[in-house]
Amino acid sequence: MQWQEAIRELVDESRDRCLWFLSRDYYPATPEEAEQVLGYIERYGDLEAFRRAARIRTWLSPPSSATSAGS
Repeated sequence: MQWQEAIRELVDESRDRCLWFLSRDYYPATPEEAEQVLGYIERYGDLEAFRRAARIRTWLSPPSSATSAGS
């Protein structure tokens, strides 16, 4: 599942509970918009929504190619 599909599903399920202030037809189109919506869900949603938002956020994070500070 791609992040766009996962976040659309989560937005639909969270819209009435914690995204009521967004337009009914709004879905994030960019990773930046997705980050903002995930923040709303984490802040105002329930525990399950928080966990799902965290999983989706990992899909948005680019893999790091930098060496760690301990290397």
